[in-house]
Amino acid sequence: MQMPNLLEAKKRTKIEPKTIDYNLKEEYKSLGKNKTYYIKTYGCQMNEHDTENIKAILEQMSFKETDIMENADLILLNTCAIRENAHNKVFGMVGRIKHLKESRPNIIVGMCGCMVQEEVIAEEIKNKYKWLDIVFGTHNINELPQILAKNSKNKSLELEVYSIEGDIIENMPAKRDSKYKAWVNIMYGCDKFCTYCIVPYTRGKQRSRTKENIINEVKELIKDGYKEVTLLGQNVNAYGKDLDVNYDMSDLLEETAQTGIERVRFITSHPWDFTDKMIKVIAKYPNVMPYIHLPLQSGSNKILKLMGRRYTKEEYITLYNKIKEIIPNCAITTDIIVGFPGETEEDFKDTLDVVNTCKYDSAFTFIFSPREGTPAAKMKDETSLEIKEQRLYKLNDLINSYARKANEKYQDQIVPVLLENTSEKNEEMLMGYTDTMKLVNVKASKELIGKIVDVKITNVKTWSMDGEIIN
Repeated sequence: MQMPNLLEAKKRTKIEPKTIDYNLKEEYKSLGKNKTYYIKTYGCQMNEHDTENIKAILEQMSFKETDIMENADLILLNTCAIRENAHNKVFGMVGRIKHLKESRPNIIVGMCGCMVQEEVIAEEIKNKYKWLDIVFGTHNINELPQILAKNSKNKSLELEVYSIEGDIIENMPAKRDSKYKAWVNIMYGCDKFCTYCIVPYTRGKQRSRTKENIINEVKELIKDGYKEVTLLGQNVNAYGKDLDVNYDMSDLLEETAQTGIERVRFITSHPWDFTDKMIKVIAKYPNVMPYIHLPLQSGSNKILKLMGRRYTKEEYITLYNKIKEIIPNCAITTDIIVGFPGETEEDFKDTLDVVNTCKYDSAFTFIFSPREGTPAAKMKDETSLEIKEQRLYKLNDLINSYARKANEKYQDQIVPVLLENTSEKNEEMLMGYTDTMKLVNVKASKELIGKIVDVKITNVKTWSMDGEIIN
């Protein structure tokens, strides 16, 4: 049993991470023969891509995927640690699964991802959820075959969660959710240590993949017919800072664009590392999409300092205006936290002031959720939940009004849309996204799925648009 340790997870040394090539041993290739698996994923795009890796590993082991949890021989919950709400959802699901396991004791039940990297959660699992079979973290997805094999042999809880700075695992297989869009990890971990954020503890230190491995992966995706890649990391703007090379995110973005892939995106950005050179590369290449997610978190300089964000409200607005000036059609979205410890009504008004200045296309908004072990969790918080909820409601009302106005600019415009699938609400409609990440529904033949088509916008809503294909 390997338990996580918060103090160990916080350590940062100058030791270079190892690069490990994933390779499934022959002895594990039939471990899942005649068995099915079911995975439920919580959290960010990194978790989604981790699930793609996990699915591929399981299928190399002869498991087959099922969409019905009750029928599965292996159930995995890939968890998120960002907010308390995610914790509650996971443990609610664990309760459901326990009842299922009581009627089917031979099913294998496991948890993985960021939540189990938290020391307090791992202790809770060890003490209260001993009926679970496997638990592994973000650093050892590649060891899933060995963990499953040990559980099969010992018939006891295998809890293997490391608190380490982390390595780089190359050649990990992926069963991608889409045939046309792909996540491409360019880096792992984060060294920013924003005071509210658990990610530097759950994901380890910043470690960048080599540009050669990234570009080769993109080229292979092009060969496989993919139209779009999203360069993925906890803070993609800091790519390359941990490498002893004169090569940064702007260089990688440019080289990725030069592969000829039809669409390039990246997520998530930290304003502190967003360079002028990056902005110019986005403006220069038509296949680098004019869409940027640029987390604000707060519009108050006092709160930004308490958060450890390392920029001011004024510096953020200057960056925003620079992006809009050089890339006029760029859509910008953001993240905002309300109710951070010490936030006054005046601080909240500062946040509304930035929203009124930037007029975001949309935003992910949250009430502050303390994560045990982070500095913010120990800060004095005298604001009631009722006031925080009122602030969130007011913020969302403002965000929604600007989201609607941003979409209204598209009325009767012709925009490129990558059609991805049938619409969830209407099987006769196809859905896809514009270059600026706007959701569009169109009535079209399923033969067009996977193609980028010109669409005239005929109806605008707050969070989506309807359109018709221009032949």
